Amino acid sequence: MNVLKRNNVVVKGNGQQPILFVHGYGCDQNMWRFVAPQFEETHKVVLLDLVGSGKSDWNAYNNEKYSTLNQYASDLLEVVEALKLQNITLVVHSVSAIIGALAAIEAPHLFKKIIMVCPSPCYLNDGNYQGGFEKEDIDDMIDTLSSNYLGWASSITSVIMGNADKPELTEELTNSFCQHDPTIAKNFAKVTFTSDHRKELPKIKTPTLILQVSQDLIAPMSVGEYVQAHIKNSELVVIDGTGHCPHLSNPTETIAHLKNYLLNTAN
Repeated sequence: MNVLKRNNVVVKGNGQQPILFVHGYGCDQNMWRFVAPQFEETHKVVLLDLVGSGKSDWNAYNNEKYSTLNQYASDLLEVVEALKLQNITLVVHSVSAIIGALAAIEAPHLFKKIIMVCPSPCYLNDGNYQGGFEKEDIDDMIDTLSSNYLGWASSITSVIMGNADKPELTEELTNSFCQHDPTIAKNFAKVTFTSDHRKELPKIKTPTLILQVSQDLIAPMSVGEYVQAHIKNSELVVIDGTGHCPHLSNPTETIAHLKNYLLNTAN
């Protein structure tokens, strides 16, 4: 199988240093359209769609194969191998932050930096850990996904996006969700929201920036602080705002933080 076609890989830019962008749940590479072009003069910009998302090869999707985030991480490493990338800056959003982390743990020599945008290793509340959701919330969500995916997509996207003053962004996210196959979307949601990868965080050796939004109902501040505390060589930067997608709702500040981190950690 051609892995570049499988993941709808797009390569742009004039630089040699690779920067690889990976989208979150319900999205595709188009969600990076405000951010990624700002790096094309200095980097080799690589974008992809996770299998089952966007313009990836949906025929490559198999429920059992993609029953954990590890397979998505393996796909990511296959793309890296196919393009012969090294010293990669990996920019990952939401659930893909953990996908990227798993890839970096598996092959740390390939990655120079990780930038996690609104990451969450576990969405479930567990004792003192506040992931944002009770188990009953997740169970109800999965049930709703099974019976009324389009209705669920229309309601959840406003929570994910926040920024009520920018309804066009919520509409865009809703359209993105609605373009997905409901069965794939349900299975990916189950994998996303029921996984617990907290124990993997201390295994990450790659320097990491956690970019957190101050009011994010999907991955609250406590989660960003937890991630930073459990990745040894990491720092946390907070964007004052709402929502789970600052690369769409606040791209200027997102770009500034990314460039500042790359500049200050050039070595």
